[in-house]
Amino acid sequence: MTMINNDLCTGCKICQKYCTVDAILYSSEEKKCYIDQERCTECYVCLRQKVCSQGAIEPIELDNFYKQFQHVISDPVENHGVTGVTGRGTEEVKTNDVSGRIKKGEVGIAIDMGRPGMGVYLRDAEKVAMAVAGAGAELAPAEHTPLATLMTDLKVGKLVDECLNYHLLSVIVEAKCQENQLKQVLEALQKVEKEIDTVFSLGLILRVDENGENQTLECLNDIGIARPHRGKVNVGLGKPLSLA
Repeated sequence: MTMINNDLCTGCKICQKYCTVDAILYSSEEKKCYIDQERCTECYVCLRQKVCSQGAIEPIELDNFYKQFQHVISDPVENHGVTGVTGRGTEEVKTNDVSGRIKKGEVGIAIDMGRPGMGVYLRDAEKVAMAVAGAGAELAPAEHTPLATLMTDLKVGKLVDECLNYHLLSVIVEAKCQENQLKQVLEALQKVEKEIDTVFSLGLILRVDENGENQTLECLNDIGIARPHRGKVNVGLGKPLSLA
């Protein structure tokens, strides 16, 4: 956890420019800066970059599991202990040609929630996870994605109540569904996006035929979602693991 030492702070406000979620505030009464602990994501940008010339920003030992989770997922240089991956603790399915997580006839779903400047509260991540699970998607287990470690029931996407008010810089909800379920999952996302106080981007992972086509995306036209104009291509160098 990060705090500002009131004795060392000069009130210059320089540190405010570096905070990724505007969690560093200024007290006009004390003429000092302080950190809003409810808004802070523990990304440690202010600590790593040593933005305070007086050394007033100090680390305090993280005192519970959820604060540790908040820091590891928000700090891009931290390595997640379960998945062994830095940067939010997940590679999503970028290595699907090796892992084979998304089989033929399935669609991978990666919902990237929050951004620098806004962040995401875990209560909103829960709403999205429960929405896609309720529409028939299968949420990714803990060995693939850190968010699953906070779920009391992977089948419904419910998070433990104690974590809901923690603020993260960004977190990814990962799932997969059958190709014929994609439309209802996307409709669930269209509904829940009106109920959350953050932003998200949606990634869809599909296998294509020899012509580079997959007709599953035709459902986007039915529900008013623009067809994607960019993507990442996995050329399948990890075969034969991906053949299943």
